[in-house]
This record gives sequence, C-alpha cells and structure tokens, in this order.
Amino acid sequence: MESSEKKKGINRRTFIKAGIAGTATALIAPPAFADALQQMAATDQSPFPKPVYRTLGRTGLKISVVSFGAMLTPEPEVIRVAIDQGVNYIDTARKYMGGKNEEIVAKAIRGVRDKIHIATKTLPESTTKAEIIRDVETSLKTLGTDHIDVIQLHHLTGRERIFIAETREALTLLKKQGKVRFCGVTTHKNEAEVLNALADDPDRFFDTCLVKYNFKVDKAVSAAIDRAASAGIGIIAMKTQVGGYDITGLGGISAHQAALKWVLQNPRVTAAIPGMKDMTQLREDIAVMGMPFAYADLRRLDRYAEAIAPFYCTFCGTCEAGCPRGVDVSTVNRALMYAEGGYRDISLARATYAELPQLATAAACVDCAGCTARCINGLDISAKMERARSVLA
Repeated sequence: MESSEKKKGINRRTFIKAGIAGTATALIAPPAFADALQQMAATDQSPFPKPVYRTLGRTGLKISVVSFGAMLTPEPEVIRVAIDQGVNYIDTARKYMGGKNEEIVAKAIRGVRDKIHIATKTLPESTTKAEIIRDVETSLKTLGTDHIDVIQLHHLTGRERIFIAETREALTLLKKQGKVRFCGVTTHKNEAEVLNALADDPDRFFDTCLVKYNFKVDKAVSAAIDRAASAGIGIIAMKTQVGGYDITGLGGISAHQAALKWVLQNPRVTAAIPGMKDMTQLREDIAVMGMPFAYADLRRLDRYAEAIAPFYCTFCGTCEAGCPRGVDVSTVNRALMYAEGGYRDISLARATYAELPQLATAAACVDCAGCTARCINGLDISAKMERARSVLA
C-alpha cells in the first residue's frame, strides 16, 4: 500500500492538506478516503461542536439545528462524518444529480439508518396518485430503506398543489403502509402564500415546510413562518447563505456562518439544511451550532449584502408582473445563481433552467426593444437575462 501511494504521489497527509475536495475518489480508494475523513474529524485543531437539537413541529422528531443538505454532495463519506458528529437529518430528492443523489445518501446511511431521519421529495411534476406512489417506491428502493421519515412535494409556487385530493390520497395510503411517516412541502417562490395555505388548512395534512429563508427575505415570509409554526408546521430553512457567493475579507467568522446564525436565531425555525459538498463546508456550517448571533455578525451581513447587491436576486417575483412575455425571471435568476454562486454547479443550473417552458426562459427576451420589468432591489434584469442566455442555454 505504501509503495502504491508513493507511485501515485499522494498519501493521507497530503490528501488532508489538499482540503478533502470532492474529486477525492479520483485520487484514493473509498476505504482510504473514509479513513482520512475520520482521522481529520478526530484530530483537527478545530473540533466539531456539540450538536444542538430542536423539535420539528408536530412531528415530534428532534433534529440537529444544522442538518445536512445533500443536493450537491458527491461523496457519501462527507455525509457519514456529519452523522458521526450528531447531524441526524438528511435532505435529498429524487431529481438531485439526475437521480444519483439518493444513491449517495444510501451509501452514507448504511448501517446507521436507525440514528437518522431521511427527507426526500417527489418529482415536481408529480400530482396523481400513481405518480406519487411511483416516486416514493423508487426513493425507498434507491435509498435502501423501508420508510421515509419526511416525504415532501417538491417546489411549490402557490397553494394549489397543497389541496389536490388525489395527492393527499396517495400520501395517506403510503402512511398507512408505513412507507412514509410525515408529509411536507418545499418552496422558494411565493413562500408566504404556501406557508399561509399550510396554516389555513383545516385538515392540517402537511407536517413540515422546507422554505427559502435568509436575512434578505421580506417581512411577509417571516410573518408566514410565524403563522405556520404556530399551527404546528415544522419549519426547515434552505437557501440560508444567500447564494453562498465567495466574498472574502469579512473577518474570522465568515459571512456564510453569520447568515446561518441569523436564520437559527429564529426559534420558529427548527433547522437549516445548508448544502455541503466537502469537509471544509461541513466544518464551516456545523461550527455555528450553539453560537449566538452577535452585533459583529450583523455588520458582516451588511457588508456581504452590499457586496452581492449587483447580482443577487431574492426570487420575490415582483418584477414578473412588468414582463409582457411572461418570463419566469426569478427561476432564471435562481438557475444563474446555481451556476455562478457558491453552488458552482452548471449541470444543476442548466437542469433548473431546462424545466422552464421555452416561452418563460430568457430566450423570450431577445426580441424586446427594452426591458419593462423592474426589480425593487435595483437589479439590471435585462443584463441578467442576457447573462442567462449566454451561460444556461
């Protein structure tokens, strides 16, 4: 083994110093990779913090306040280290990585399924009983488990899908069969409408909501989170780091950590699920568990907000009313963020963009003499759409 490592020009010490990047499996075999991760977790000068847990609404599940967003995680060993450090809620989806993400999660949870809670999602277009059951059965098989703790309807943009009788019938059957424990929804557009619909539902059918929530959201979303949480809905936050753009020079505690702390200071939010690709991001994110949100964090966020103002879209959708072509500006900008923000995932960006009808993409802007859509935050929408056509088409 030693001679083999010398031939490859790499050993464990060199690998750890390299930052344990997502390309690791191209360098060393999986067992050595896992061993390296465990050694780093055990001996690094910055130990993992003691995990903090909150109760997920009416479900009664106690989950770590920083849980694992697996959407972009290429290596199961990173997820496994998080589990070993007390992170006990993993969020994935049928569509992530073209269906491969659940396979990665399956490898990570092997042998420790009883220690964690798994949340996944049906396909965004699935509404019929047959489609919902198909999605869940596929996820169960791919994840290698006999039950899903939280199944979520993916990417709601309004209240309609919450009340589809056939969808509810399918989920009720799956719960009776023991294949699903709790049901939820996800939303990062028209969040207030979705949250208020959950709170207003007399049947209290859905138990959780995974919602875009960060220091840039408007007051309507915060108020809707309060209403939904008061109704027993477990609130889980995503898109917490406002794009995760690489902004340096903001002090010892990163702006991304400050953003995460801002979210977790809200007692109505059970947990956040920041996406974690590698050990560096894992350490950065779970380090904030137990940290208070301080004045210095507020100043960092002010500076971060100023730095990203020229290109960050809040996805509020307000500008879309001024577009005569019906372009889905917020989704186009979200796809662009996946390409150019902290995600740096062009495949995810193009897949998100491709989900839009052609008439709702930035291609519809080409023949316009001038852009009539106006951003309340001052973004140059015409420039963003031009950039989207260049990067995403």
